Order: sequence, then C-alpha cells, then structure tokens
Amino acid sequence: MGAKLRVYTQKIRSAQTTKKITKAMELIAASRIQKALARVKASSPYARAITRAVSGVAAHSDEGHVLTTERETIRRSAIVVLTSDRGLAGAFNAQILREATELKTRLENEGKEVDHYLVGRKAVQYFDFRRRPYVRDWQGETDVPTAKLAQEISGAVVESYMTGGEDGGVDEIHVLYNRFVSMMTQEPSTIRLLPLEVVEPEKSRIANEALPLYEFEPEPQSVLDALLPVYVESRILNALLQSAASKQAATQKAMKSASDNADKLITDYTRLRNNARQAEITQQISEIVGGADALAS
Repeated sequence: MGAKLRVYTQKIRSAQTTKKITKAMELIAASRIQKALARVKASSPYARAITRAVSGVAAHSDEGHVLTTERETIRRSAIVVLTSDRGLAGAFNAQILREATELKTRLENEGKEVDHYLVGRKAVQYFDFRRRPYVRDWQGETDVPTAKLAQEISGAVVESYMTGGEDGGVDEIHVLYNRFVSMMTQEPSTIRLLPLEVVEPEKSRIANEALPLYEFEPEPQSVLDALLPVYVESRILNALLQSAASKQAATQKAMKSASDNADKLITDYTRLRNNARQAEITQQISEIVGGADALAS
C-alpha cells in the first residue's frame, strides 16, 4: 500500500512540473502574439499602397505583363509551404502539411508537375522523413519574419516563374499559410501568387474612392517591371506575418489545453492517493483492533 502512495505522489509531482512548463509557455505565447499582431497591422498600410499603385498602373496599361498573363499551357506548378520552426502548437503545422499534400495531388491529377519551396523547420523535417524532394528551404526565421526573408523567397519564386516550365522553371505559384482569424481560429489558406491577380484587400471600404492619378515615367511597362516584384514580396511578407501570429495563437491555445489537462491529472491522482492512504489507515486500524482482541482473549 505504501508503494502505491509513493507512485501517486511521484505522478502528482510530475504533473505539477509539467503544468509549470506549459503555463510559462502559455504566458510567453500570449506576450508574443500581441507583437506579432502589431507587425501584421503595421504592414497593412504599405500593402494597401502598393496594391493601389499596381492597380492604377495596370488600369492604364494596354499591354499584358509576364507576371500577370496566364500562360497557355501550365506544365509545372510551385507550392510555397509556410510552417514554423518549433512544435507544441496543436494542429498548426499538421493542417498546412495536409493541405499541401492535397494540393499536390490535385495539381498532379491535372497533369502538372509540382515543385516545393519550404519555409520552416517542421516542413523540412516532414519532407526529409518521407524522402520527398523540394527545391529550396528557409529555416530559423519563422517566429519573427523579416523583409529580407520575404525578399529571398520572392526572388526565388519569381526567378523560377520567369524561367518558365519549358526551361525547368514553373508556370504558376501557390502559397499555403495559416491565416489569423482570431485567438481561437487559424485557417489554412491557399493563394495563387503567380500569375498575379491584383486584388484590393479592402475593396469594400474604398469602393467609392477614385484611384490616385499617376504619371508614368518612362512608360507603364517599365513601372510594372519595378512594382510587380515588390507587390509579390509584400504579399509573401504578409503571409509570413499572418503565419507567425497564427503560430503564437495556436501555441497559447495548445499550452492552455495542456495546463488544463495537467490540472485534471493532479486532481485524479490526488483522489487516488487519498483513497490509498485511507485504505492503508483502515488496514492499520483493523490490525490494531485484531491484535487487541487477541490479547484480550
């Protein structure tokens, strides 16, 4: 009986230690998510400005651009998968990797070859474990994405797109990331990055506003050559920031659930330990009474 008491006491201490760790991680995630949301909010004005600039140039340009023109035959597609470098975030990484597998299957069923560009250590580990090929990867900067990282990813995918599927490049590019909806909800989202579809993110709010008047120097085509890569970079940066905020929210939610489970384990093991102690005391009393009766007789 004493052995059971020691076992239950050890399990209670283990659950209490685990709770301390998960509670600390929950608080850390709660503090980081506010900074991540601030970065998302800070990037929005620039994204809106560059979107309106590209929309204005495209509206005044009669010629199509290589980044906005749909190709007749799409031979190869690229998928940019945005995950995190760390786990302990519930289904954050699993749902993105599942979406990537489903998208790959759908594109292959359409007769397209697929290249992967991976962002985050979890995506790299997933592909390495299953021995799936990928073109390039970026690791170590998913918690606090920088403009430099977005520029590197943008440069790699735009270069591959400019090469074209006939010469070993790609004909379209998709981006998979977790979109931050709320503290409790993070939705996996897929956007077709290239060929570019210029979409105003707050179209309903500015529907009645006129686009600014631009003077193109030397010509709209040259302006598009300069603006469109920057636009692609801004969309990738926004996806990275959304993914980082979603990761912190998922971590906070997962750690809160782990802390609640630790509380439940502590309660259950405490009850079992009390029952074992009560049984031991009852047995000792029975032995004392039995011994006293034996002496009396």
